[in-house]
Amino acid sequence: MPVEVTWWGHATCTIEDSNVRVLTDPLFARRLAHLRRRRGALPPPPAWRADVALVSHLHADHLHLPSLARLAPGTRLLVPRDAPRAVPGLRRLTHLEVSEMTPGDEARVGGVVIRAVPARHDGRRLPVGPHRSPALGYVVEGEARTYFAGDTGLFESMAEDVGPVDVTLLPVGGWGPYLGEGHLDAGRAAEALARLAPRSAVPVHYGTYWPIGMDAVRPHEFHAPGDEFVRLAAERAPRVAVHRLGHGESVRLEVAR
Repeated sequence: MPVEVTWWGHATCTIEDSNVRVLTDPLFARRLAHLRRRRGALPPPPAWRADVALVSHLHADHLHLPSLARLAPGTRLLVPRDAPRAVPGLRRLTHLEVSEMTPGDEARVGGVVIRAVPARHDGRRLPVGPHRSPALGYVVEGEARTYFAGDTGLFESMAEDVGPVDVTLLPVGGWGPYLGEGHLDAGRAAEALARLAPRSAVPVHYGTYWPIGMDAVRPHEFHAPGDEFVRLAAERAPRVAVHRLGHGESVRLEVAR
């Protein structure tokens, strides 16, 4: 049975498995603070449809309240522990069924089980806020096991914490000319791929948003990460099929168990 992955841009994907639609880090904005969408059309209204949405951490480009407000009433929303306390606007999204997650927690939605796994990333709601919530990745298990990494750096226990997976959605870049600590660039993402050893991978979190007025500052960090990941993955994890999608493109992945 196939699993289908659609990349809408940045960290926003739809995973379709066992007749369940899983939406990751919904971001449907043309502009967010000092960032603007530089590549790819905004996701159309069908992209807003999901049975469950996953939020990996509290940064505004991953927990975006106006985008979450567009989800249909009754949509499940999985967020890091204490997120409603750190982001009071979440409590106003009363049309959603919000569940707080910590690494090891599981939630069942239809025919899939979603497990929260650790990530190495700043979990605060920046730029201010004393509350801390864990940054998370998620493994969606139905016909396939699909790992959505959220935002994370490479860490020693990644393969052990995530477990065996068939598909990985790995960040390979960012939204600015310099990646801070707790991120994967194309090289570190290729190393993560070698450790995780899935059947297939889709690079995400690059080539979508960029700071206004900084087009000429290290532009390769906007344009190059996807192709660079494909190249480095072929060297370090040659058995993994890498699918570099355009914005709004989908891939159907056959999974043999």
